[in-house]
Amino acid sequence: MTAPFAWPNQARLAMSFVINIEEGSEMTVARGDKGPEPVDELGVSLKIPIRNYANESNYQYGIRAGAPRVFGLFQKHGVSTTVTAAAMAIENAPELADLIRAGNHETCSHGWRWIHQFSYDEPRERDFIDKAVKSIEATTGTRPYGWLSRYLHTDRTRRLLAEAGFAYHMDDFSDDVPRWDVVETESGPKPIVIVPYALDTNDMKFWTAPSYTPQDWLDYAIATFDQLYEEGADGPKMMSLGLHLRIIGRPGRIGALDKFIRYVKSQPDVWCATRLDIARHFAANVPAPV
Repeated sequence: MTAPFAWPNQARLAMSFVINIEEGSEMTVARGDKGPEPVDELGVSLKIPIRNYANESNYQYGIRAGAPRVFGLFQKHGVSTTVTAAAMAIENAPELADLIRAGNHETCSHGWRWIHQFSYDEPRERDFIDKAVKSIEATTGTRPYGWLSRYLHTDRTRRLLAEAGFAYHMDDFSDDVPRWDVVETESGPKPIVIVPYALDTNDMKFWTAPSYTPQDWLDYAIATFDQLYEEGADGPKMMSLGLHLRIIGRPGRIGALDKFIRYVKSQPDVWCATRLDIARHFAANVPAPV
């Protein structure tokens, strides 16, 4: 049970926009992987070790065309987001780091690459985390303090993150508010804030459910916001909206995001915050259980 706390200025809802950057770090035989990236808008999951040039170009769309639209939209509305970035993606497209800095966005680590770290042993996973931290600090000027894995993580990931100085972990879908977790490290118990994420409001629905329209997504996002906003009258709530440059950054979809941001900004007592801001505020107002 989370101890009572309040958002800044008694806001009813903390609104967390999350931009996932994976493009340029996904699986491909060109980077030594056993096969091509299985996540494909067309649903073509190849099991043979060849390059899927079509899918690779679909990912590149996010960098070339999607990024200016998405980051430009948040710049227009004066909203800073959390960018969950695979470190290699920003290394391969340094112009993305310029957009992150220009918009005062927070960079959260989405791994060294957008691959399956859950298969790693402990030394390899620790190295994976360390490489991501050093790379993101080099490209953006600031180390990441949050972490999001690709789908799954190991039973040691949270401990390794705490030992590496991370403030929060977002591989969790269990609530609409942050909470503390305590992991056992070599130096003793160490607390870390869990900032839950959400899959149901994620724009990946456009890929997994081809009949899903921008209006469907907008309606669902607004319904989610309205419910959490109403509940926020009795205690703080948080809403996550997950985005991808190659998905929401399409001409026929970006308008739905614009409408949602406008809707959020039209409501009083809403705190649009980065996930690091949320984690730090929570940590400052709810004592750690150690």
